[in-house]
Amino acid sequence: MTDIKKIISSLIEKEINIDVYDLIKEIDDSSKGDYTFPCFALAKELHKAPNQIADELANSIEDESIEKIESLNGYLNFFINKEYLTKIVFNEYDKKKSNFGKEESNGKTVCIDYSAPNIAKPFHVGHLRSTVIGHALYNIYKYLGWNTIGINHLGDYGTQFGKLIEGYKLWGSEYDLSTDAVDKLVEIYVRINALCSEDESVLERCRNNFKLLEEGDEYCVKLWKEFSDLSLKEFDKIYDLLGVKFDSIKGESFYTDKMPEVIQILEKNNKLIDSEGARVVDLEDQGIKTPCIIVKSDGSSIYATRDLAAILYRARTYDYDKSLYVVAYEQDLSFKQVFATAKYLDLDNKYVNGLEHVSFGMYRLPEGKFSTRKGNFIKLEDILNAAITRAKEIIMEKNPELEDLDEVAKKVGIGAVVFSDLYNSRIKDEVFDMDEMLKFNGETSPYIQYMYVRIRSILRKNNEEVLLNNVKYDKLLEGQAYELVKLIYRFNDVLNDVISKNEPYILSRYLIKLSSTYSEYYNTVKILSDDVDERNSRIYLITIVSDILKTGCNLLGIEMPERM
Repeated sequence: MTDIKKIISSLIEKEINIDVYDLIKEIDDSSKGDYTFPCFALAKELHKAPNQIADELANSIEDESIEKIESLNGYLNFFINKEYLTKIVFNEYDKKKSNFGKEESNGKTVCIDYSAPNIAKPFHVGHLRSTVIGHALYNIYKYLGWNTIGINHLGDYGTQFGKLIEGYKLWGSEYDLSTDAVDKLVEIYVRINALCSEDESVLERCRNNFKLLEEGDEYCVKLWKEFSDLSLKEFDKIYDLLGVKFDSIKGESFYTDKMPEVIQILEKNNKLIDSEGARVVDLEDQGIKTPCIIVKSDGSSIYATRDLAAILYRARTYDYDKSLYVVAYEQDLSFKQVFATAKYLDLDNKYVNGLEHVSFGMYRLPEGKFSTRKGNFIKLEDILNAAITRAKEIIMEKNPELEDLDEVAKKVGIGAVVFSDLYNSRIKDEVFDMDEMLKFNGETSPYIQYMYVRIRSILRKNNEEVLLNNVKYDKLLEGQAYELVKLIYRFNDVLNDVISKNEPYILSRYLIKLSSTYSEYYNTVKILSDDVDERNSRIYLITIVSDILKTGCNLLGIEMPERM
């Protein structure tokens, strides 16, 4: 699509011969213009006051794309020719239809590591954030032409499994794992943690179990595989509800036979040193005071060793340009250590520089953080089912005759949970409040879905597709119609802004703005006007709005009902 900022920067650069593209910004208040350029940046180079520069440029620039230019306190404010912009938007939509804003393959690859629940633990609400943030980023990168690899790096290794094996040895006969297996494994895990805190010798036995597991002990491996299989069945129920799929599901255990190479490379590069029986990499020269442990004092591996092996594997397998890790900010230091150590793995700089921790804040209970070992958690499946039930109750009150009620309630309920997580900046901590999460009014996905459904209802009443050559642009140049055009024009920029910051909330807020602007438009004009030209033009406009609402929500992982 034509880049309006590029047009404006070219017009300015023709007068002063200085690159100004990055200085041009959009204006939120349309009464002051559409784009603004601060002339202060030119004052020193041109040896003139900003006001004078703005006045001179305002008087010298003319172009069919510009309706008018105002000089205001050193700023140059551009009002775009409304018909010019509307034609650009509508012609682009006419070419792409429901693929509006989509980009062709750019030849770049991004790996996105997200969700990553722990085997033999419940998929609780604390896992929601990584899952939905990662899934949204996966969808948006893919839509913008990236070769996108979604990776579920399951937590299926570590001392926790030594604990679980020990607990099963002690109390396994008390539990029938043929039903509610994960809930029962959690009971065992809570019990063994309590015993470990009372008896150091039990904790030592747990550590030894994990060492035996790494060494391939037949009994430990058999139990570990059983726990893994039972857990994956439970996880799949959640992923099916959320519509989440992965290109690669590999647990930490997959990298067991790949860790020796990490150790060999670090040894070759003289980076491994002994420290209190463990083998570590000193990172002080990179400004990190805490060393990265590679081999623990008992000879077993640690998450960092497996993460480094995964970096080697992904670089070689996927040849990535970016490798994102959607993991809570509690792991900030861990990823700093791993990424710093990766510089010593003889990898091309491209792979090391492409590593990025996409951190996010935590869901917390009013009394503190979630903890499986203490038994205070809320299962995500319960939350999703409660949201679906609540949605069904509300929809039945408003539209008791609705067909496909269960399917619509699922889309609305799950959409509400997903959107509530993606509406704020990912770095914010959130106190878990189920009532707040399941609200169905205000700035929520049910509101966006409702606006979409209203548009679809109007389009069904119109009963025929409107072609671009039936549009009269002069019917769409005022008020909220033009505000919708400007928002539509921004869609691709919004998506690119999301991936530049890895912040899905930018799209969420945009969809709310588009929905509320449509609502204002609907309340000020008669869409199905008796005037044929007005009706056709308005129908074409709201068709684009409906497609963007659907595409945008789908990218966030939210399905759209046709009726509700």
